[in-house]
Amino acid sequence: MARHDDRTEHLLRRAGFGGSPDEVAELARIGYQAAVDLLVFYEQAPDDVDERIGVPGHVGVTTRGQFSPDTSITDARQRWLFRMVHSRRPLQEKMALFWHHHFATAYQKIADTYGGTVATRMMAASEAYNGPKNSPVGQIELFRQNALGSFYDLLVKVARDPAMLVWLDGRLNVRGTPQENFAREVMELFTMGIRASDSSPNNYTEDDVKAAARVFTGWNLTVGARGANNVNDATLAYAYTYRSTQHDTGSKTFSFDIYPGGGRTITSGGEQEGLDFLLACCRHPQTGPRLARKLYAFFVDELHPAPQSFVDRVSGAYYASNFDMRRVVLSVLLSPEFSDPSAYYARYAWPVEFVVKAIKETGWAGFSVDAALTPLLSMGQSLFEPPDVNGWETGAGWFSTGGMLARMNFAATLTQNQRFNLREAARPYKATPETLLAYTLDRLSPMPFDSPPYNDLLGYLRAGTSWTGSDTELLAKAAGVTHLVLASPEYQFV
Repeated sequence: MARHDDRTEHLLRRAGFGGSPDEVAELARIGYQAAVDLLVFYEQAPDDVDERIGVPGHVGVTTRGQFSPDTSITDARQRWLFRMVHSRRPLQEKMALFWHHHFATAYQKIADTYGGTVATRMMAASEAYNGPKNSPVGQIELFRQNALGSFYDLLVKVARDPAMLVWLDGRLNVRGTPQENFAREVMELFTMGIRASDSSPNNYTEDDVKAAARVFTGWNLTVGARGANNVNDATLAYAYTYRSTQHDTGSKTFSFDIYPGGGRTITSGGEQEGLDFLLACCRHPQTGPRLARKLYAFFVDELHPAPQSFVDRVSGAYYASNFDMRRVVLSVLLSPEFSDPSAYYARYAWPVEFVVKAIKETGWAGFSVDAALTPLLSMGQSLFEPPDVNGWETGAGWFSTGGMLARMNFAATLTQNQRFNLREAARPYKATPETLLAYTLDRLSPMPFDSPPYNDLLGYLRAGTSWTGSDTELLAKAAGVTHLVLASPEYQFV
């Protein structure tokens, strides 16, 4: 039962959502380099996960009428959790989550403007379901499709994404009354950042924000698929459109280079101005290092700052590959910093990572991901609903008293639901409390326990009458000790 491959487990926790013992063993068998290739070049694995929703042998979803993740945000959340648990392309889902935090966009503001049906379509529409003809894919599907593609291509698609055009008010950005929200965030949050450090000069000025807002005048919304033009019309969808009559044709000059060689005044015209500006943001000398630091915190270690050698190496891959995120992430996963044992468990589990890993390692027979939605909200993370443009407060910020209590309560719900399956799986290891505990810790992959908490777990198993390993005892103790491990501080790190 023992996993005995810490490096592969670490890889699956960071480049996916953890793995069952069978998944760890399968990747360990092919070797680390091949395992990284399998995760990064994920197109070699079938993308058949949506076909398995509702199929026995998988975690369940709860339907309220027809399952419709294109029009119901509750179903969209269930669909994404299902994909995280069962996708054969875990890194694709992990990068979609990374981009969801990086380009943080919240469903509720869109729903307040266009209604819940249209807002869900803007956030979650996919080719797997029957959206209206000419409807663009939703923002999360855009992240999934471009998870490891060109960062420039992704940035352009985000700038034209209907959900983003509503979230940052690009739909209102027209000649004469430029709207600055997207222009500011594309520099501050999506690319170069305000400054490299507190002692560094700013990377852009307020005049740059004003000029960039004028660059994007005319990047607006139109009805892409028309139904009854009612916010609750399931066939209504919006798409990006460029309105040349609403574009500010005046000159725009910036404080940083727009073109190679030093040109700082945009020389193109019309829609091309926005493309030139976004490419300049990708080329900016602080964009690569900033992405490298964010990837270090997401994949490697958020307890310590990224070493400069790591930042130089990963940002070098970013520029040398012409912003190819597959090459960038590959350089992260193959870095010595990633494989250093000091990086194991050097990151707090996001609520959704905790929930999905717990389901994968505990079991899911008869369990619906719908049961995780309210607990996730209590833990501080509702998919499709980051709190603001900065995304979620990660790291120790996840762990309020209420957030930790929600994790403990979810652990109780899941293990109570799985108690019969846990008893059957533990039956070969029922000889003593020690063998049952060893099996449980191998199955769940928490960070190593120190002696005091380890002895507390053993004390729980030994409590009561003398250990017999009877069915009744095993039913209570296998689920009970699993609950205690899932709710422990050691399980809250990945």
